[in-house]
Amino acid sequence: MSPIRYRAARGRHRKPRASRTTTLLRGGLLTGVVGTVAVTGATTPASAGEQPAERTGELPILDAEAAALAAAATETYVGETTARDDWQRAQDRALARAHEQAAERRAAAEEAAERRAREQAAAEAAAAEEAAAAAEQVQTLAAATAEAPAPATGGSGSGSAVVDFVRAQLGDAYSMGSTGPGAWDCSGLVQAAYASVGIDLPRTSGEQSLRGTQVSLDALQPGDILYWGGAGSAYHVAIYAGDGTFIGAQNPSTGVAQHDLSWDSPSGAVRIL
Repeated sequence: MSPIRYRAARGRHRKPRASRTTTLLRGGLLTGVVGTVAVTGATTPASAGEQPAERTGELPILDAEAAALAAAATETYVGETTARDDWQRAQDRALARAHEQAAERRAAAEEAAERRAREQAAAEAAAAEEAAAAAEQVQTLAAATAEAPAPATGGSGSGSAVVDFVRAQLGDAYSMGSTGPGAWDCSGLVQAAYASVGIDLPRTSGEQSLRGTQVSLDALQPGDILYWGGAGSAYHVAIYAGDGTFIGAQNPSTGVAQHDLSWDSPSGAVRIL
């Protein structure tokens, strides 16, 4: 057996020793180009003077292994590149969404701040208007109190004359806005009764309840003005007639009538005379 045939036979029965080319392919340093060169070199015939007498089985095995390693390396590279691209795109989308959400939160916060500012401004304006109205009411009440005439006694200004006037109207009709004769509302009757003794009173119940001096319901005198409601905001007035009674234009059902204080207890009283 010739030496060449002996080597070929041994090559068929043992694993080929890893060459430097195979090591580089496994380490990722060569690509499919190397495999192509290896295959091409294996298939290109040598010159007539250099052709070996016999081919061995070692080169086809090396060529197949190199091609497989090159293909695997290429596939791994493509897969890793695609994964990096997908990850980068996902990161870019997440970053863009985060920016959008931050902008939305800033816009919502600015809108809420503007709304609170508008509400606060409206509340302050309403409070200022209310304070101005209250101040104006206080000034009006103070002016009305300052204009009240001093109490008078005796003669034609006596309380008994006022009582006599309202007693003469007993049985007259009640009519809202009427000032007599024959029909009255509550403040119209009181105004006319004091006009009969030379004292000018304002027209409404609220204004009449501020004139003169406030007196206790336990110390009433004939001719005092009784009022229902608050001083300055009274809704009804009548004349104290003495002996725990009063006379006033009550309502359309009773007209001008006389009643005990217990029939409808007043809130307060003022003394003009």
